[in-house]
Amino acid sequence: MVRPVTPLLDRVHTPADLKRFTDDELVRLADELRAETISAVSETGGHLGAGLGVVELTVALHAVFDTPRDKLIWDVSHQCYPHKILTGRRDRIRTLRQKDGLSGFTKRSESPYDPFGTAHSSTSISAALGFATARDLGGATDHGIGDAIAVIGDGSMSAGMAFEAMYNAGHLDKRLSVILNDNEMSIAPPVGALSSYLSRLYAGAPFHDLKAAAKGALSLLPEPFYEGARRARDVFKHAAVGGTLFEELGFEYIGPIDGHSIPMLLSVLRTVKARADGPVLIHAITRKGKGYAPAERALDRGHGVGKFDVVTGAQKKTPSNAPSYTRVFAEALLQHAAEDDRITAITAAMPDGTGLNLFAERYPSRCFDVGIAEQHAVTFAAGQAAGGLKPFCALYSTFLQRGYDQVVHDVAIQRLPVRFPIDRAGLVGADGATHAGSFDIAFLANLPGFVVMAAADEAELKHMVATAVAHDEGPIAFRFPRGEGVGVEMPERGVPLEIGKGRIVRAGSGVAILSFGTRLSEAEQAADALARRGITPTIADARFAKPLDRDLILKLVRDHEALITIEEGAVGGFGSHVAQLLADEGVFDHGLKFRSMVLPDIFIDQASPREMYAVAAMNAGDIEARVLDLLGVARIGAARA
Repeated sequence: MVRPVTPLLDRVHTPADLKRFTDDELVRLADELRAETISAVSETGGHLGAGLGVVELTVALHAVFDTPRDKLIWDVSHQCYPHKILTGRRDRIRTLRQKDGLSGFTKRSESPYDPFGTAHSSTSISAALGFATARDLGGATDHGIGDAIAVIGDGSMSAGMAFEAMYNAGHLDKRLSVILNDNEMSIAPPVGALSSYLSRLYAGAPFHDLKAAAKGALSLLPEPFYEGARRARDVFKHAAVGGTLFEELGFEYIGPIDGHSIPMLLSVLRTVKARADGPVLIHAITRKGKGYAPAERALDRGHGVGKFDVVTGAQKKTPSNAPSYTRVFAEALLQHAAEDDRITAITAAMPDGTGLNLFAERYPSRCFDVGIAEQHAVTFAAGQAAGGLKPFCALYSTFLQRGYDQVVHDVAIQRLPVRFPIDRAGLVGADGATHAGSFDIAFLANLPGFVVMAAADEAELKHMVATAVAHDEGPIAFRFPRGEGVGVEMPERGVPLEIGKGRIVRAGSGVAILSFGTRLSEAEQAADALARRGITPTIADARFAKPLDRDLILKLVRDHEALITIEEGAVGGFGSHVAQLLADEGVFDHGLKFRSMVLPDIFIDQASPREMYAVAAMNAGDIEARVLDLLGVARIGAARA
């Protein structure tokens, strides 16, 4: 593959190297950085559009500020690939999101230029304020603490946590810079006039003149860009009566400015660094996917892509033999929604990822994207349930964590029949530990009255959607992984399952394997391998972690000398509940051999899902080895050797 020619970028090993470039060279450097980002992501896949939208901003920030002493925090940080290239990681940039490679997000253990790890949204301002406070109270890091800068997108700014941080920052009045990366509107200012207008400011104008200049600079924009910038400013500025929202919160507001103009960015950032003495918000207008036509044309501006051809933008996708779990859920929900107009769907800024874009197209009045606001999503669903609707609050497992208090207080305690489809359950692959769905079994199954299910395959998922539709006695959740199903025959429509009842998948003797979730297929492969050794385990699908199928579990322990549970979750979940049942029933008093296979007590770094489950020792070979060890077969073999 031909890689871009990058003579200026080749001279950059750390951000300090940018200080030796002229402003004109920084403009050319940004072009090279964009080309290198496109080239790298074409080989690895990943988040493309967000990084392309902040190339100029990344160059300007590193040219003006003194990282890693100055703490630069990227909210969510899926836009951090250009930042990684400039901060000594270019030689590894083509290992992005791969096993033993660079993370797709900022990560403290990876580089001192990543002072705070992010991957979930709306945390950057809080973290930056924490650094500013540590600086002022004499805190220390290996590289010192200078300025604190948070770069946050307009989507992330919509979340309550961002405004909680803004309120606190305004109250504390710490020197802090927040850059609002607003890519909702496109802006293309003329060359020269607008840039030169602000470039004169650094020469000596008082800081407050910069605000006035940024406001007045709008008049230099031609139509329709003037109107676009004015509307962008008004959206944020006129939300508070009697003043601007950000100024009412205690911030100096500058903008909107062109986030793709290196001269303008340099002028504003240099002035802020030299003269700001309190919290400042810089409102920069950018375009997601900027500078790469296929990304700019895409509906999501190239947000998440697979490997692709740089010339055409065509992505290289492996053909699938089975539907994705997400699509199975979405289509099953549509079937029921066609027959029951009380069914609603709620997502928190992830309509495509959760499959609810299909629901929104068919039933727009019953589908609600609440933005990055999981707490609100859960209580919004609770209110709908209290009002007689059947809400499906579809969230990724990792993002449901953000709404846990509402799950407990607003849903579970009131026994409201909110349905929780939990996507991305278990280990998710390239997004790594920050997006793993490891904890939902444990934190939901310990709530009184909560029904918790896990689909063993795509057909089971369809039945669980039907079960959730029919269940009106309290909250119910069903979890399913990222990716494709296992290729089982699909029913025409789902049938409600009996609550708290599992199933025997394969009858055997000696040892029973009780699976909760999609490790079932791995357990069956392990059983096939064990059969060749003359061992025929019973395989059961629990279906429910809460309530447990007490009769099934006690029958398994009566009929077998050993029992192994397996789940795609952390300790404290399904296996722990089974162990509690067995302890309460006095089963351990009579010599049952029991093991619980759960995710290990570590955060597993990005790799393919299979590689991650190998680290967790939960693939078919690992299950086979656990059975042999439990029965003493492996030890006998080792002793003979």
